[in-house]
Amino acid sequence: MKRVRFQEIQGRGAGYRAVLGVLALLILGGLGAAYYMEHFGHAVTGMNNRIVWGTPHVFAVFLIVAASGALNAASVSSVFGRTPYQPLARLSGLLAVALLSGGLMVLVLDLGRPDRLIVALTSYNFKSIFAWNIYLYMGFFAVVGAYLWVMMERRMNRFAKPVGWFAFLWRLVLTTGTGSIFGFLVARQAYDAAIMAPLFIAMSLAFGHAILILVLMLACHCAERPLGDALVRRLKNLLGVFVAAVLYFVAVQHLTNLYAAEHHGFERFILAEGGIHTVLFWGGQVVLGGLVPLALLFHPATGGRRGAVGLAAGLVVLGGLAQVYVIIIGGQAYPLVLFPGMEPGSGFLDGAIASYAPSLPELALGISGVAIALMMVALGVKVLPFLPRTLADAPAGPDAPPADTGTGAEAARATEPA
Repeated sequence: MKRVRFQEIQGRGAGYRAVLGVLALLILGGLGAAYYMEHFGHAVTGMNNRIVWGTPHVFAVFLIVAASGALNAASVSSVFGRTPYQPLARLSGLLAVALLSGGLMVLVLDLGRPDRLIVALTSYNFKSIFAWNIYLYMGFFAVVGAYLWVMMERRMNRFAKPVGWFAFLWRLVLTTGTGSIFGFLVARQAYDAAIMAPLFIAMSLAFGHAILILVLMLACHCAERPLGDALVRRLKNLLGVFVAAVLYFVAVQHLTNLYAAEHHGFERFILAEGGIHTVLFWGGQVVLGGLVPLALLFHPATGGRRGAVGLAAGLVVLGGLAQVYVIIIGGQAYPLVLFPGMEPGSGFLDGAIASYAPSLPELALGISGVAIALMMVALGVKVLPFLPRTLADAPAGPDAPPADTGTGAEAARATEPA
């Protein structure tokens, strides 16, 4: 197997310290928001007794889903033998662990009683998909940690493929479990569908891969490491396939619902009469998060431009947040069907569309999850050799110099300023 020379970044510049400072402030803001909501109760948020999962859940689910997809490069390299992705495998694993950490931290702090997590870890109800996911999330940390170890320890490199296969299968099960949280909610017209599991797998591939592209471009730019056009072209083509897959499953989901009469009311709400939810679905999810990135990635005028690839990846991330918002908030906003075929009328707003507006503490807590993930990546690439010394295109021709290869021990001793 080809060995790539990895090296830690120096991280001594003012720019690096400024990035860490901004991320630290965002994390502190999130902790302050969590304390504020814990002290005064969820009455200070936009949530109510009908919308009980708010904006923090949107960020948490997005990060958890993206964590699985961030492992794409490592899986493509180890499992499918695509050596061009090998230099990204370590960064891919680090980003996966960081994103899952950020998402779970937001989720725990949004519970209102974080101390109750002890009960969830010691008392299991295996009829609940939430109990299953505790095992899946904790197992993901262990599996990816082992995967990083066999990749970074030269003596263990021969186990990279079998461990990579196990990590690949585990992340598919993890994302299936996250999608099944919604697919098993039979009381909600927006959910209760087997398509939610493959839809979430497609979403994870697109969101995680887009974040990997953005982090890679930013890291190489800040550390002044070469990033070749050939690798960028491979990454953007793969991103386009994932974005198209998400659009396909979304189309199948809504066409299937339109075929079933019981879902007509919800489909009319989301596709035409849902207000902000309809705007986010068509404008944020479909257009900005799907069609525009596909045009930027594959149009001859923009497909070869690195700036357009970065813009497309950023739009996929924003479109992904809009998609998760529509799934979580829009699915709760549509009223429960308490008496099929009847129109309920009471003083408890039964049958009425629920209103919701995110509060500042909710936004601060959600953004802090992203900051936690980025902080882990920023510190990780400084402490350990996760980033290759160069990702430049391999020279061609008989007179080309040999490729920059070396062992893991040599990589650890490399001292190139960044």
